[in-house]
Order: sequence, then structure tokens, then C-alpha cells
Amino acid sequence: MASTQFLHSSILYNSFNSTKRSNFSTIRVNGSPNYQKINLGRHPSFKPMSSLDPQQSGERRKIEIVYNPEEKLNKLADEVDKEAGLSRLTLFSPCKVNVFLRITGKREDGYHDLASLFHVISLGDKIKFSLSPSKTKDSLSTNVPGVPLDDRNLIIKALKLYRQKTGSDKYFWIHLDKKVPTGAGLGGGSSNAATALWAANQFSGGIATEKELQEWSSEIGSDIPFFFSNGVAYCTGRGEEVKDVPPPIPLDTPMVLIKPPEACSTAQVYKCLRLDQTSKVDPLSLLEKISREGISQDICINDLEPPAFEVLPTLRRLKQRIIAASRGQYHAVFMSGSGSTIVGIGSPDPPQFIYDEETYKDVFISEATFITREENEWYSEPTSGCSTGSVAEFSRPLSDGIAQ
Repeated sequence: MASTQFLHSSILYNSFNSTKRSNFSTIRVNGSPNYQKINLGRHPSFKPMSSLDPQQSGERRKIEIVYNPEEKLNKLADEVDKEAGLSRLTLFSPCKVNVFLRITGKREDGYHDLASLFHVISLGDKIKFSLSPSKTKDSLSTNVPGVPLDDRNLIIKALKLYRQKTGSDKYFWIHLDKKVPTGAGLGGGSSNAATALWAANQFSGGIATEKELQEWSSEIGSDIPFFFSNGVAYCTGRGEEVKDVPPPIPLDTPMVLIKPPEACSTAQVYKCLRLDQTSKVDPLSLLEKISREGISQDICINDLEPPAFEVLPTLRRLKQRIIAASRGQYHAVFMSGSGSTIVGIGSPDPPQFIYDEETYKDVFISEATFITREENEWYSEPTSGCSTGSVAEFSRPLSDGIAQ
């Protein structure tokens, strides 16, 4: 009987491994040609339903068990996997555009007050999270050079913040598959941080609310709280005051993103900002107008364009040429955030000169659409709208000479 009990445990254990569930069809005990078949297909308790041959009573029992995988066993295995806890998670980390961006004043803390319509779009990164056996550090790798892998990275900051707020002791291996260019005004790093907070909360069983994650995130970045909205929001203050609004633009509206190799330093752009030269249009009137009439060029005001064009004069020329060459192809052309991405709304295609002229051979081009998310769900990667080109693999662990 002892060998029957061992066999029972072995079958049950291996049935939990989905890659091996079909490998156990017949098992022989003691290797003897004399055996009794026991069909367990309808008896998940594994109790034999027929007696052994009486003529074999003087011998050691020899049994063949025929195991037919059953739906009940598969469901049981799924429940066991679920109870074991989350160990790996891959999430989409989308970026955003500022449909309009008004700078309304200078704050005592040195920041600027803004009023902006933020909208998540379909261009984004993928981030893979795995639980690490380490209890002292997270390890980050990426597919592009130049991205910091230490505490300067907002992903690492977000995971540290989550542990501080919740007392979690979980550390992670993270791989960032980067598609969103840096220095683009698209909030790629802020999205990565928000995604990391969401992921850490999933690994901990959702112990924090979305509102808590949103509030905590403002401690490490002004744009991060927006990504805990429904995907479209009117943001004020430094950007951390987020008010969900209904999507004012059809989500399937196509757009094209065009970013030159040069990046705009946000600090340098704000340094060149002159408040007396910003637009005087009430941002709430812009929000009302786009909600009522849809998108148009006169709505897409960005007060950071003039200082960004001062920092990067070729960017002004790029926007002007896109507008001139579009011939009504776009409803609006504007710069996102502090640059250096120029956005054309209404078509997924860039003007032909982008392809024809040597000057623009190294620009980043991506088509995109607007996206949103449901409450208590993270953003899903769309099936279309990806950037052109590819990047080489680049990876370095935190321990390789980088300050912890």
C-alpha cells in the first residue's frame, strides 16, 4: 500500500505542471508483466474501483494505473498555480501627448503651474517583471544604450517608493523593452514609473488602491499621476492634479509622431520660457471647445513651443514644413510636452519630404492612435501602431559599477 500512496502523490504533483499533464498515460508498479489496470479518468480521488486478482494474493501487488487527464484536474492545477502567487508579469507602458499645454504661472517652489489636456496614445514600451530572490536590490536591463539602470531610473524609484509606502519586501528583475524615444516630450519615463507601481501592487495582491498609487506617484514625478487616470485627463498644478474627462477625440483618430534625433532638455526649455509671451487663452475654454467641436489647430496651443524652438531652432523649421507640406492632411500639428516630438493629428503618414531628404534620415517616426483604460485594469497594447526601425539589445545589471 505504501507504493500506491507514493504513486498517488507523484501523479498529483506532476499534474500541476501544465507542460507535463499529457505525459502520464500509463504507469506500471514493480515492473512486472502481471498487473491490474485501474482507470482513474472519472475518479479524481485516485481510489481503485476494482479489486486485484485473488490468484495474485500471495505475490506483491502489481498495478498499472491508466491516467486520463480530466477537466477537473486541470482546474485544480490552475487553482494551485493561482494560490502559489504571481511570479512574472509583462505590462504595456504607453506614452502620452499634450493636446494643449498652457503655462499659467510661476510657483514659489520654483515649478510652474500648468493646465493641459493629456491623452494616452498607442505607442509604448513593454516591461517584464519577475520576482527576484534578492532582498536588497532590484535589477534592471534594457534594449537600448543610454538609459540609466540605477536609482536615477524612475522604474527603480517607483519600486523603492512602493516598498516604503507598503512595507513590501519584494524585489524584482525588470527588463525594459524600449520603444518610446527619450527626450521626446511623450512622458515615456513617467509611464514606466506608473507601470512599475501598478506591477508591484499586483505582486502584493492589490493592497493599495489606484487613488493611493496615484497620490504616491507625485512624490517622484509630476506627470506620473496622470497615467492612473482613465487615459485622458485635464491636469493642473505641476501636472499632478488630475481630473478624468470623457475622450473628446474619437479613439481611432490616426496620428503621426515625428521626432528628430536631438532631444530638448526640459530644464533648458523652462529656463527660456517668458511668461509675458505665453498665450492668454483660458485653458478651460480650450477644453470646452475641443469637447464640443473636436480637435483643430487653434486648440492645440503649447506655451513651451517658443522656448523649445529657441533651444532647438531646427524644430521650428520641422513644424513649419510639416504644416506647409500637409495640404490639409492633418487637423492639427503641434509639439508635445517640452519637445522634441511634433505630432500630426488626422493621418498616420508623415509628409513625403521626411523620406526624401537626407536631413531627416535619422528622425524617429511612429503612427499612433488614442487609447484609454478601464478602472482596475492596466493599459492594453493595441494590435497596430508601432514605430519604424528597431534597436539593438543592451543590458547591464545594477551591480556593474553603478552606485546603489
